[in-house]
Amino acid sequence: MSLTENKKLILYIIFAFVFSFTMRLIWISEFKDMEQFKFNNEFMINTNDGYIWAEGARDILAGTHQENDLSPVDSATSVLTAFLVKILPFSFETIIFYMPAFFGSLLIVPLILIGHSIKKSEVGLIAALIGSIAHSYYNRTMVGYYDTDLLNIVFPTLLLWSLILALRTKEDKYILFMAIDIIAYRWWYPQSYSLEFAFFGLIACYVIYQYFKRQDFQFNFIILTFMMFAMMGLDGAYRFLIVIFLFGFLKSKNDLFIKYLPYVFLTSVVLFFASGGFDPIWGELKGYVFKDAVLVSGEDLKLHFYTVMQTVREAGHISFTTFGERISGHTITFLASVIGYIWLCVRFPIMLLGLPLVGLGFLALFGGLRFTIYAVPVMALGIGFLITECSKKMTNNKNIQVLAGGVLTLLVLFPNIKHIESYKVPTVFSKDEVLVLDELKSIASREDYVVGWWDYGYPIRYYADVKTISDGGKHEGDVVFSTSFALTSPQEVAAKMIRLDVEYTEKKFGLKEDDIDKNRTNIASMMLDNGFKDTNDFLLALNKKNIKMLPKTRDIYLFLPYSMMNIYSTVKLFSNIDLMSGMMGENPFFYQTTDFNENSDSIKLGSGIQILKRNGLLQVGQNSVKIKRFVNVKYISKERLDIDMQEIFYDGAVSVVYMENYQQFLVVDEETYNSTYFQLFVLENYDNKLFEPTILTPLLKVYKLKI
Repeated sequence: MSLTENKKLILYIIFAFVFSFTMRLIWISEFKDMEQFKFNNEFMINTNDGYIWAEGARDILAGTHQENDLSPVDSATSVLTAFLVKILPFSFETIIFYMPAFFGSLLIVPLILIGHSIKKSEVGLIAALIGSIAHSYYNRTMVGYYDTDLLNIVFPTLLLWSLILALRTKEDKYILFMAIDIIAYRWWYPQSYSLEFAFFGLIACYVIYQYFKRQDFQFNFIILTFMMFAMMGLDGAYRFLIVIFLFGFLKSKNDLFIKYLPYVFLTSVVLFFASGGFDPIWGELKGYVFKDAVLVSGEDLKLHFYTVMQTVREAGHISFTTFGERISGHTITFLASVIGYIWLCVRFPIMLLGLPLVGLGFLALFGGLRFTIYAVPVMALGIGFLITECSKKMTNNKNIQVLAGGVLTLLVLFPNIKHIESYKVPTVFSKDEVLVLDELKSIASREDYVVGWWDYGYPIRYYADVKTISDGGKHEGDVVFSTSFALTSPQEVAAKMIRLDVEYTEKKFGLKEDDIDKNRTNIASMMLDNGFKDTNDFLLALNKKNIKMLPKTRDIYLFLPYSMMNIYSTVKLFSNIDLMSGMMGENPFFYQTTDFNENSDSIKLGSGIQILKRNGLLQVGQNSVKIKRFVNVKYISKERLDIDMQEIFYDGAVSVVYMENYQQFLVVDEETYNSTYFQLFVLENYDNKLFEPTILTPLLKVYKLKI
């Protein structure tokens, strides 16, 4: 029995969805017995950013949250999550864990529909199978990767499908679908401006071409008009009402709409710019493409700060090999996909509409690997078309064509499946770390602050239900300077800076938008309130004289995880800068290794570094430096830390610390050794006038600030 085209389409969608979702269950099969990845018997998520949306959904369900806690209760991801928790018979943790796998797999729908729209359903099926598990797409939609990425590619691929149908059929309903998709995409992901504008620009170029060729461009002009209204900077509800009104006007008064179309379009353009529609586009480009190492603040003092974009891996440059693998699974497959897409465009010029997705994806070569995900669906269509066409050219026998297409598809899928099997990304925190935050939740007030590095901000807020200074969305150089300075400076200076930073942060919440202090960085306000015009003088004064402190309004806790040791040098970068000139300071010496080999004469630490036992020297390559002290740190019990310290050279330049329970050596300079992080986490050597221990574990230590 032969299937109708629609039934075949439904079967393709079901098959591709089941395949995509099942592939994402491999992670679970790998870690089903890993209890450290579970909390309250539920798997935890594996992306830091996911905890912000989880916090928003939690607060929506609770019906309340504290003032100025920055909980995203109005965000689309949080709203959708809360809605699903209310209507589905699953726990909150189960829903946020599986949402990426379910919604991310929906990418197969527009891909199959695109194939169907050009009467190449098999192309859509192959593209759906490959695109749904391509490296970068899988990485950002796997189970546990609870973030906006779970629909970030689905929406623009649906937009591509609706535009293809609108241009091919010239049916008004696809214009409405297109406009609503833009509005929904913006609601889901406010940073969608750039891609929407790229689609608009491509169609605008086509309209200009039609105009000079004296072709009928009326329908395409209507598309541009609806796109512009849908892309305005107004609230989504207003844009939705405007689009519905315009569509009703188009259907009921077509002749009148056409008559005034140029004026309607001009109105849409004026409103687009007047509502700030172009501003976010430029902001995104500056953030990810035109990156500067130093950011100059816009306040009157013009301070210089190290920009966080220099340390975010997803915004860094990548090799061509990585680029090709993330888009198509293998560089050969990627090159074949490019050939296939070019061939597809030659046969079906309408597929040139995929260029905005391709262009944004290829921007990864300059703007960082995060962009590769955008090229995945179009390149998947390219390889799908290449496979079907090559299969047809092999033979006229349809059965052999299907077999050949299946074999070629499996060959392309193979490196992607191998990637899934090897991609063993852990959860953000381990169970033991979360138990500490859960305990802290019962100790700290919701108005208290927990100060830690920005990477940990969102999960701290979610599990401990407290406030933080910085997080995954608030980590500009001017924000994290104070935290970096505190963590890498001696305890007295650190304590003052932490208290000042928190109180100035809270003070800002009460200021009016036009207050000059509202727009000043915290460090600038601290300086000026204490009569300083130079940050270097102010930072020195923190250790030498009384500094004007704002009244204490809440308790503050210092969050010190073992995992921060791996990024200590990065943390230091943000305060290792002269704020007045922008000049970077000398990098601290911080060496960490678990790969060492000891004999009677030396301890080889790798990378050309070894400890010479007999003369107390550290040899680094051909150079030798005196060791100031050797420290052995060992847990006698879970609560008790034993420290054995041997002074070697009074004028030594470095200290060597052996953390016995971690089987790890640290070699650090004196500045790092005396830093608050090192003293409080590694040695538990706290100044009891400034800090008191709250929770101390081998993986995570929390101290309460006493001043």
